[in-house]
Amino acid sequence: MTEISVSGICAVIVSYQPDLAAIADLLGRVMPQVGAVALVDNASGGDWQAAIGELLAAHGGALLGQPRNIGLAAAQNVGIDWARARGFRHVLLLDQDSEPGADMVAALWRALQVLSAAGKVAAVGPRFHDPREHRDAPFVRIGFPLNRKQWCAADTPSVACDFLISSGMLIPLAVLDRVGPMDAGLFIDNVDLEWGFRARAQGYALHGVCAATMYHRLGDGRRALPFGRGRIVVHGSLRLYYMMRNRLLLYRLPHTPRTWVAQDLPRVLAKLFLFGVLVGPRWRNLRCMLRGLHDGLRGRRGACPDELSGYG
Repeated sequence: MTEISVSGICAVIVSYQPDLAAIADLLGRVMPQVGAVALVDNASGGDWQAAIGELLAAHGGALLGQPRNIGLAAAQNVGIDWARARGFRHVLLLDQDSEPGADMVAALWRALQVLSAAGKVAAVGPRFHDPREHRDAPFVRIGFPLNRKQWCAADTPSVACDFLISSGMLIPLAVLDRVGPMDAGLFIDNVDLEWGFRARAQGYALHGVCAATMYHRLGDGRRALPFGRGRIVVHGSLRLYYMMRNRLLLYRLPHTPRTWVAQDLPRVLAKLFLFGVLVGPRWRNLRCMLRGLHDGLRGRRGACPDELSGYG
C-alpha cells in the first residue's frame, strides 16, 4: 500500500463494553494499516479509556466517547463524520471483536482501485472466518427461494455480492456522500444490509475481496439442535428483538429487493420456532421477538422499549 493511500484511510471502530485485551489487539493490528483510528465508544465506562485514548491520540486518532448508547449505526456515523472533517477519503468500518489480517487493508485498497476503474463500487469487504466454523464464510447473491453462496477460489481476486457485513467494509467517503449515512433508526441490526441495499439501488456494486482476510465472530455462540440436526448461531434475547423489528422495517423500504423480502419471510417463522421453542431462554426470546414484530409493524425505530432493556 502506498503512503498516500494509508494516510487517506481512517478506521472507524464502534465499542460497547469491550474486552480490553481484544480492543488492544485490534488496535495493534489495524493502526499500522491506516492513517488514523476513530474509536467510538457507546458509554461503556471503565478506566480503560484513558490509556486507549492516549494511544489513539499518539497515532493521530481519537477516542470519541458517547454519553449514552446511541447504537451501532449512529456511532458509525459519528466516526465517519470525524474522518470526513479531517480530510480522510475512505473509512474502514470495524467491530470491536474483529481481527483483521496483516495485509487486509492493502488488499482491500488494491481491489477497490481496480474495481472502481471498471464501474461504480460502493464498498469492498474481506473474506472472513468465524473461528468456531471449519471454513471461511461465503459471499452472497440474493436469490429465490434460496440465496446463492459465492466461494473464493484460488484464481478469484474478488466476488460480486449483494451485501457485506459492516466489519471490514472499506468505503469511499464520496460514496457515503451520495448514498447517505448508516440508518441510525435501525440502532444495531441489519444496518449493513440496509446500506448495501440502498447503494445497490443507486447503481453501485459491492465486492468481496478474496485476498483480504479477517477473523470475525457472528452471534453470541453456537448451539446444537435437538436430534442431531446441526448447530445454529445463537443471539441474545434483546438482539432477537432488533432482528425481528428491523427486518419488518426493511420490508417497507423501496430500495429493499423484493426477492430478499420473499425469501426472508419464512425465516421469521423459523426463528420464532427455533428460539421460542427449541432454544432457551424460550419465554424471554419469544417475548422479545413478538415485541420486535409488533414494533416493526408500527414502524418504531431507535432503541428498544425500556421494559426490554434488561434483557441485553
